[in-house]
Amino acid sequence: MAFDRFYTGIALRVAVLVSTVILFTWVVGHTSWYVSMALLVMAIVAETLMLVHFATRSSRELARFLEAVSFDDNSASFSGLIADSAFRDLGMAMSRVMEGLRSGRAEREEQAQYLQTLINHVPVALIAIDDHGEVQLLNFAARRLFEGPTTNVAEFSRNGQAFAAGLEQLKPGEGAILRMERKTGTLQLKGAATDVTLSGKRRRLISLQNIENELTAHELVAWQTVIRVMAHEVMNSLTPVTSLAATAQGLVEQVATSLPDGDTNKAILADAGEALETMARRSEGLLHFVQNHRRLTKRMVAKFQSIRIERLFARLERLLASDLNSRSIRLSVSVEPATLEMAADAELLDQALINLVRNAIEALRETSEGLVRLSAFRDTEGRILIQVADNGSGIPLDQREKVFVPFFTTKRQGSGVGLTLARQIATVHGGTVSISETAGGGTTVTLRF
Repeated sequence: MAFDRFYTGIALRVAVLVSTVILFTWVVGHTSWYVSMALLVMAIVAETLMLVHFATRSSRELARFLEAVSFDDNSASFSGLIADSAFRDLGMAMSRVMEGLRSGRAEREEQAQYLQTLINHVPVALIAIDDHGEVQLLNFAARRLFEGPTTNVAEFSRNGQAFAAGLEQLKPGEGAILRMERKTGTLQLKGAATDVTLSGKRRRLISLQNIENELTAHELVAWQTVIRVMAHEVMNSLTPVTSLAATAQGLVEQVATSLPDGDTNKAILADAGEALETMARRSEGLLHFVQNHRRLTKRMVAKFQSIRIERLFARLERLLASDLNSRSIRLSVSVEPATLEMAADAELLDQALINLVRNAIEALRETSEGLVRLSAFRDTEGRILIQVADNGSGIPLDQREKVFVPFFTTKRQGSGVGLTLARQIATVHGGTVSISETAGGGTTVTLRF
């Protein structure tokens, strides 16, 4: 039908043009009407242009259509063709194609937005590295992890040379544990890589997952198992030794009492009694030591409730006031904002902070004008940080990881339990503990929840 209308339009325009040419020929041959001749010439030119314009309209619109498709321009309209009965079908077909392209583009944009939103909500950090070493942080987790813009692999060295080397050596399909140094502390990350090619360009996609909590939890379980076995064996052996030593001491004292004062055996029995007393006392001390450390093997279950940290710190000030005053140590408390709250087990958190503050007090034993700073705030990632800082002599760098090992202590009469217990309490709250140097000297212990 449209084909017939198109040829009908061509035929009509050709007929008008032929009629005008015939008329022009007659006027030239039979009259001297020069004005009419000029008008007929203009009419012939106009009709010729109109014929050409009409005949080539479909090719022009088709070229415009293909250009719009090639440039992904979905705003092109062909309503003029639709209004013309001769090109209506062609215009409607082009409009349907453009509408399909618009719908497809909108769907692709929605899918891209959905995927980007999904990637941003993934807690695992995702980064992409091209062949030129350019880095793209693909999601919020990556931007939080690197604490700032990272555009080139050379910038990985600011998080430690070992971390940069580990990322560079990470092969597709392989995984590795990477240690990342940050301003807020050290993280243990599990890295995995895969290669993809887009538009002929190869990119390496790397995922970085924080496994600090998992490693700490597994480490604590391992230590608990070791301590549980050791405590069981030691107590099984020490209990009868303590009992027998006490019994033997009593028998020796009984025999020594029955001997006359001048008997030479009385002095020997007295020495034996003192030896047995020392043995019994040391056995009891060792039993107490083992029982003290058995609490590390108990499974902790946190009873979460909303805690206002300002009140928690005020309670700690009252509990530790005598220890602080006896050593002339000043306690500085800071909570930002003052209304800061967190979900935690109040008793467990009290226990952890008491251990940390007492450790800080002990670290100030040889420091004049000792100061302990107790602070709480949110970091850039929105996590709650509680810090206990002192201005003491500090902990040597090579001992900062060892202090979390049960029984290891830097104090003169320490048990090596306090920091391990604090780490265990932080773990059951889904948090971590880290140690850093205080600005100006000293040690800062950070609980991150």
